Amino acid sequence: MNRRSFLTITIAGTAAAAFRTSVLAAPNRKLRKAIMYSTIGVKGSVLEKYRVMKEAGFEGVEPMGGMNREEVLAALRDTGLQAASVCCHTHWENPLSAPDEATRKIGFDGLVQSLQDAKTYGATSVLLVPGVARDGVTYQQCFERSIVEIKKAIPVASDAGVRIAIENVGNNFIMSPEQAIAYLDAINSEWVGWHFDIGNAGRVGPAERWIQLLGKRIVKIHVKDFSAKPAAPGAHTGGRPKLLDGDTNWPAVMKALDDAGYSGWAISEQPTDQASDLESARDLARRMDKIFAS
Repeated sequence: MNRRSFLTITIAGTAAAAFRTSVLAAPNRKLRKAIMYSTIGVKGSVLEKYRVMKEAGFEGVEPMGGMNREEVLAALRDTGLQAASVCCHTHWENPLSAPDEATRKIGFDGLVQSLQDAKTYGATSVLLVPGVARDGVTYQQCFERSIVEIKKAIPVASDAGVRIAIENVGNNFIMSPEQAIAYLDAINSEWVGWHFDIGNAGRVGPAERWIQLLGKRIVKIHVKDFSAKPAAPGAHTGGRPKLLDGDTNWPAVMKALDDAGYSGWAISEQPTDQASDLESARDLARRMDKIFAS
């Protein structure tokens, strides 16, 4: 064997060994792509929206509570998409932390309806923003009032076989994983867990640290990015960068999810213009794939 042949075989063998090592080291992640219904920018009926998402590569959707059940069910059957979760439709305008009982009652009824919707669609959890700590509502009042209402809904959740999943959002409430754990501990129910929003957590601390501390309490995740840069003057405050264009440390987030043993639905909550037609929805799905592989 001449020197050139020897080097060629050696290099090829080394490359093959490195490839096998990388494959063996790659995590066997079982994450399924879904998209939040309210972020689908495609015009048309529920069925038309779902068909585009299916073609774009999504496996599931997160309907809003209070939608027409027959229409949602028909769209799920037609497309083969699954309901990854249901998002409560009353929690912002009628929060469980409201000072007046009438508003809290509307919020509670909305949560119950969302739990029943989830059961109908085959979803295993309902996303809930537990309250809003502003406009005269203190953190402690939000904490206490919302827990009373959530505990009232636990028997409904148990009967439906659907978990209530609390989301971390921009509501001036639960700004750290320690506060999240304290909140869940105060409720103390297997039927209440966490719907972890990666982008929202990134704004108040590394998302991976939240995952490390919440661990098995995480029921579902929202996949979105964030930017640490101050918003430009006049910019829309709800604007978010495309996935992979922001400041989220995706490899660290994925590793934390692996360590926590998380699998199942990963639900996109990017702005509607990132899923406004087939091409943009496909781009969003591809970006999610790249994140899952990071």
